[in-house]
Amino acid sequence: MLNGRESLARLIGRRRRSPLIASLALAVSPSSPSRSHQADAGDDAEREATAGSSTGGRDGAGAEWVACPVCGESIRGTDYCVNTHLDICLTRGTKRKLTQSTLLDFSFSKKATADPALNNSDETEHMELTDGNVSSDGAFFSLNSGMVNSKESADASSPGCLHGSPDISETCGTCLSLDTSLQHMENTANNDVVEKCLSHMPSTEATSCTFDARSVTDYSNTVLVDTVVVGRRFHENIELQEGASITLLRDPQNAKDPDAIKVLYAGYECEQMLGYLPRELAKVLAPLLDIHYTECEGCVVGAPEQQLDHVPIQLTCQKCTDKNEIYGDLKHPQFLWKNFIDAVGNGNLQQPSSTRYQTNFSLMIKDVIANHSHLFSDKEKSFLDSFQLLSDGGQRLFVRIYTRKGPWFRMSSISYREISDLGQAAMELKLAGYIDMISSVDDLSNYDLKEVIDVLSVPEMKEILKKLQKNKASCTRRHELLSTLLSLYHSGTCTILPKRILKWIGTCIRTSNVADELLWRVQRLFFLNGDQDLSSFLLVDLGLVRFPVYACTISHRVFQERSDLLQYEEAIQVAQVMDESLDNNNMEMVTRCIELSENRLSTTPKEENATMAEPPPSFFSRFSASWVYPKILTLGVSVYERDRRYTDAIRILKRLLSTVSSDRKRGYWTLRLSVDLEHMNRPNESLSIAEAGVIDPWVRAGSKIAMQRRVLRLSKPPRRWKVPNYVNVVNRNIKEVNIEGRPLNCETGAKNVFYGYDGELCGVEQLALQYYADEGGGWQGTHSEGGIWMTIFGLLMWDVIFSDVPDVFQTKFQTAPLDLETDDFYKSRKDLVESQLKKIQDGMAEEMLISSWELHQGISCRGVNWDRHSLTDLRAAVVCTGGHRLASLLRHLALDYRSWSSGMPDLLLWHFVDERGGGEAKLVEVKGPRDQLSEQQRAWILVLMDFGFDVEVCKVSPVSKRRYV
Repeated sequence: MLNGRESLARLIGRRRRSPLIASLALAVSPSSPSRSHQADAGDDAEREATAGSSTGGRDGAGAEWVACPVCGESIRGTDYCVNTHLDICLTRGTKRKLTQSTLLDFSFSKKATADPALNNSDETEHMELTDGNVSSDGAFFSLNSGMVNSKESADASSPGCLHGSPDISETCGTCLSLDTSLQHMENTANNDVVEKCLSHMPSTEATSCTFDARSVTDYSNTVLVDTVVVGRRFHENIELQEGASITLLRDPQNAKDPDAIKVLYAGYECEQMLGYLPRELAKVLAPLLDIHYTECEGCVVGAPEQQLDHVPIQLTCQKCTDKNEIYGDLKHPQFLWKNFIDAVGNGNLQQPSSTRYQTNFSLMIKDVIANHSHLFSDKEKSFLDSFQLLSDGGQRLFVRIYTRKGPWFRMSSISYREISDLGQAAMELKLAGYIDMISSVDDLSNYDLKEVIDVLSVPEMKEILKKLQKNKASCTRRHELLSTLLSLYHSGTCTILPKRILKWIGTCIRTSNVADELLWRVQRLFFLNGDQDLSSFLLVDLGLVRFPVYACTISHRVFQERSDLLQYEEAIQVAQVMDESLDNNNMEMVTRCIELSENRLSTTPKEENATMAEPPPSFFSRFSASWVYPKILTLGVSVYERDRRYTDAIRILKRLLSTVSSDRKRGYWTLRLSVDLEHMNRPNESLSIAEAGVIDPWVRAGSKIAMQRRVLRLSKPPRRWKVPNYVNVVNRNIKEVNIEGRPLNCETGAKNVFYGYDGELCGVEQLALQYYADEGGGWQGTHSEGGIWMTIFGLLMWDVIFSDVPDVFQTKFQTAPLDLETDDFYKSRKDLVESQLKKIQDGMAEEMLISSWELHQGISCRGVNWDRHSLTDLRAAVVCTGGHRLASLLRHLALDYRSWSSGMPDLLLWHFVDERGGGEAKLVEVKGPRDQLSEQQRAWILVLMDFGFDVEVCKVSPVSKRRYV
């Protein structure tokens, strides 16, 4: 893979649909006559990848496999067949509807291990799949004391689908509202910090359950609650009648929600189950029912329009305390009752899912305008403000289509229950400039025909071609049909084709270029990266992600001037064109992007921070054009080297080294320049470059070791007579252990697979673990590479990482401070870091680790992997490593996290030597038959040896036969 491609893709994030700005389009366009935007080379890739910021396009390259929450089958996370798969699971063979339920209409997490008896009941089948153990501590996104998306709100929306598109618009949950209930206030230790971080954010409104305000003027004994029945299995023999009585029954053994409350229909001889109360209501009512402090009864207040719609009901909840009954703490039931009234009466319950995405989309726009208004022109601010003036239907329709792949959607294939009049909403959006609309009377020459044709189904394309090409062999595959239609259009032989296409597709809509460009900017400013998008709201809403508590102390904004932002956006666009052109193998456009980036880097104005009263932090440089263009050029160097264009690569590398004075990539640039010069048979210049790299303070870790080794290799007499003083350090002997294994394959380039000691197939790392557990000394261990050390660093340095340092936290969705991968991290927190390291060195690491694990378990933090490493393994690693060695390693990471966050040995081994808890640890780098140590791995091994670790390299060699004892 080309070096730098992955980091460039993360930087780009969600690709923009809108065309390039005029100046950039002119700069990268070929010298041939100008073409319309539908002929641009990058259009195909752009259309392919518009779906999300991190999916990497339609093919889902690099996507993780996830388990279907219904059947458990593995599905690729970015495959757009995921909706179809879930429809089959959820409907259980019923006919597919336009208003289908999709993946994001359901709250799901890891499957809970349920009692088999419970799994056979009708009740559990319709409860939510969300893990109920969501902490209600200080995380900003606590949804009603940590509870997440309710089945009621999912069913309330039952959003429709867009033809051929995945339903991903549930990407905006009520994630940014603080729980104001007293229970949450008691359980949130850092509530004042949370309020400081979110005080400027507007609160959410509306509630999934209405409440009679007359009942909450004082904390009376009777409360009326208007709500609905959700997650129900409709019984055909039950005829719902308005006014029919209902009762409630607790279901504490429910495997998927311990607060579940059944709703029973008392209109028959045997009480029939209608479903459940909404989860957010059950959360505050269940504790009262459990202690028999409340009695509830109610009635059906209306029949549903459709068979499986929600049943509206009204509950009468009355305190029923027995004067003779004694509670352990009298304040406890009174507090629960007060919490119940406050939660319902003050609207703290979650909103229906049909409006959460709308609320949070509006919240994002308001937040950006409030904090970054200086970056928008008056016209742009007026346009964004107009979104708040749209009707609910208009806002909801726009958010729906904005978060989908598209770009075009048929109006006939759109169906949303929460949008009453789609036609009116679409016309409102068109008049406001938020969408483009085409119909049978429009001219398709103004649009990219390929994008328009893409809304047609395969049978429809076949039918069109059948009428246009009689007695000719028809195509069968989609891409063949599409290619044939486009060739007919561009050849000019079929003038009636556009009219035929418009007749078939009817009215279609898409996000306008203006709206797409501005909202791309809004989203970028809100999250400050390309990795996150509106799906972050959804992940929090489902309880799949919890963000840490920290204070947003902001003294400088990331972008000081509008011109800074526009230059940064232009650089991102160049990166996008570069990435798309590589996808399409359009090397002419790739070369133009490299040349443009080289020119922009040379003309980028120097930072004038010295003249400012308060210069912005140095780590803000990552949000500048001068930070993006070097990434493009780094990828360009790899492209040129792949094509053996060493002269061009050398020119760019020299330009980078002379222009960018402080960047971690200087080590890579210097190394590649030295190597390329050697390729050009210029060894003296190559040696000089390597010698300069050795003393460059920005050349670190593996790059520095590589440079030193190059100097030693190239500086033989007569070029150099003096031996460098670091020769003994670099050439230190590294302990090696050789083991043998029976290989399954010996193909060059293929992953090594061996038969393990147990006869099962395994990789070289697993084979080494078996060796060390057996004849290698009885070691326990894990194949973790650097993962376990990153996790230990995050847990032991949690308070340091999320300490209150100005400007390092600018958004609500960060898992690490902005300066973590810079030298500023240690400098700004030196006293805190050293204080923690002193405790670790004094033997308190295990206690600190346990405390941090219990306080923060499940909360996202850069480098911390809660699932891969158990607390038992982490404790063993900390104890057996020893305080002194562990403190040295963590200090090394704190000083330069970015340079040393990769390349650690594959295996961490340990065993206890006495009953008092003393132990030993060993780090092992495992190499297969054809593998060699990388320079980064060599650098880590040498550093660990300096810290006193027992480190060795285990080399696995194949044998034809092996005897087992």
